[in-house]
Amino acid sequence: MNDGNVEGLVIKKYSGFYYVQVNKEDIYECKLRGKVKNLILTGDRVVITPLDGYKGVIEKILPRRNELYRPRIANVTKVLIVLANSRPQPSLTLLDRLLFLAYYNSINPCIIINKSDLKEDENAALIKKYYPELDIKVVATSTKTKQGIDEIKELIKDETAVLAGPSGVGKSSLLNLLVEGVNLKTQEVSNKIGRGKHTTRHVELFATDTGGLIADTPGFSVLDLPPINKSELADYFPDLIQYKMYCKFNDCLHWKEKDCAVKEALLNEKIAPFRYENYLAMLEEIIENERYY
Repeated sequence: MNDGNVEGLVIKKYSGFYYVQVNKEDIYECKLRGKVKNLILTGDRVVITPLDGYKGVIEKILPRRNELYRPRIANVTKVLIVLANSRPQPSLTLLDRLLFLAYYNSINPCIIINKSDLKEDENAALIKKYYPELDIKVVATSTKTKQGIDEIKELIKDETAVLAGPSGVGKSSLLNLLVEGVNLKTQEVSNKIGRGKHTTRHVELFATDTGGLIADTPGFSVLDLPPINKSELADYFPDLIQYKMYCKFNDCLHWKEKDCAVKEALLNEKIAPFRYENYLAMLEEIIENERYY
């Protein structure tokens, strides 16, 4: 590193500027050096040249631990997958896609069931029962009663966390409680479509009082699968992978093959049918995508 240069963390991007935090107090508004060609993401560690007035120039991007595409953020260590107890109904398909994305990027996932003050949807009850058996932490929260907020703060201590999930589940309301003074705009769920409209316009990292970093991200309901080999998909399903080694064929897709230990476990009710169905849906999508690689 050249004399005078310092390392920092990109906490947000806005109107062509990158806001880089170099310690707990100092944030620099930075532009890119022309030689920097790669896309810079919130969460990137960078080297900057500080200028007067807390301005700066980004000289280079340091190697990334990982990168999420939806949302666009780098170096995440924990994903908080936020769903609602009801309104909108928790999507098991979306949940399993988000869990796959977390495992694919070697990120520790945690499931947050928000709006616990509302009547419990059957999918929410299923999530609370099934996923802890996969060693996935499930936390019930309410922004009205503040249930579970302290537990989340402890979960993200010394972590770089991202809130992920569909609109209308209360991600912005949760962040308002997790980080003092954020005051992000929130919006009620639309009666017509049963889900909320996006209220967060950019990705930004905020420091918590437990020493963690947390980002609020645009709500979404569709995730594209990354390009992986179809035979690897089951490796990201902890309830499937424990049986995979007992399949007759090493390249078994647990779909149409005979002597499949995963399908046998399904018949013996050791794997939930909805999880297997979500696996098959992703498998078929991967096979379809392979035609275009």
